[in-house]
Amino acid sequence: MAVTINGSDGITNATWTTATRPSNPVGGQMGYNSDLNAVEYYDADNDQWVVTGAGGVLATGGTVTDITDGGVDYRVHTFTSSGTFNVLRGGEIEYLVVAGGGGGGAEDRGAGGGAGGYRSSVVGEPSGGGASAESKLSVTTQTYTVTVGGGGSGAVNSNGTPGSNSVFSTITSTGGGRGAGGFGTSSPSPTVGGSGGGGNPNNQAGAAGTANQGHAGGNGDSDFQTYGSGGGGGGAGAVGGNGSSSGGGTGGNGVASSITGTSVTRAGGGGGASDKDNAQGGSGGGGAASDAGENATVNTGSGGGGSENNVVGGAGGSGIVIIRYQI
Repeated sequence: MAVTINGSDGITNATWTTATRPSNPVGGQMGYNSDLNAVEYYDADNDQWVVTGAGGVLATGGTVTDITDGGVDYRVHTFTSSGTFNVLRGGEIEYLVVAGGGGGGAEDRGAGGGAGGYRSSVVGEPSGGGASAESKLSVTTQTYTVTVGGGGSGAVNSNGTPGSNSVFSTITSTGGGRGAGGFGTSSPSPTVGGSGGGGNPNNQAGAAGTANQGHAGGNGDSDFQTYGSGGGGGGAGAVGGNGSSSGGGTGGNGVASSITGTSVTRAGGGGGASDKDNAQGGSGGGGAASDAGENATVNTGSGGGGSENNVVGGAGGSGIVIIRYQI
């Protein structure tokens, strides 16, 4: 930790890692943090270490990767579960915040769950519901709580349950709406969400999505209750399909993002169930099935599939929060 002063080579600061910082620092104490590749000093008034320099954002938290996208170098922080984003040096960031998807309905011909709300600020990539990319965020030196919403549970002889919100800074994405239960369910009904859940097989309309986050769920169809079918859950990229006498409603498609350097499609709706033909989910959403509805893929925010018989509907997928900035 020694400081070296040389007339021709300048000053070499004391060096430490984040874990081996001085245990009893004093205000203004300075050193080189080899974990951060940056010089930092101790701010006694706020009891925190502050990174110096005129560079861009510097932060910790989540799973960190460095990528090149379109010839630009970025650092990416991916949160697949809740945590903290600790900003050591502020600046402008891009984000993708996807909420948990809704669970699929059960009993007889349950509907698909809606996808979790989808909000993105990546230039050239849409948010959910057909909205354009949102504005980037400016972050300051502080610790931000990151909440990754869980997927809703699939139902047994009932409606599914809604997904949970995902939150970062001022950005909240709304959990996906539940899929309605089928015939024999008490008060079968979908709920509004980031994307709405599908309607029950008694000609019920699908629930609405949230503006700029997702789409409505598809309508159910009774066909005189002979071959009734549940509607598909809404997706971030498309409305859920309507049920019909020929099969359940297909889950609405999701939206693709390359924020991590690889294109991944998330937030698809769950498929609706039918006596004739059970529908597939959209973009990571669970398909409907004659037994248990299929679960949505984790960390996609997609909706769970409905089930055709008296078994459990599919669970919604958990959400995800991704943050990146230029380096």
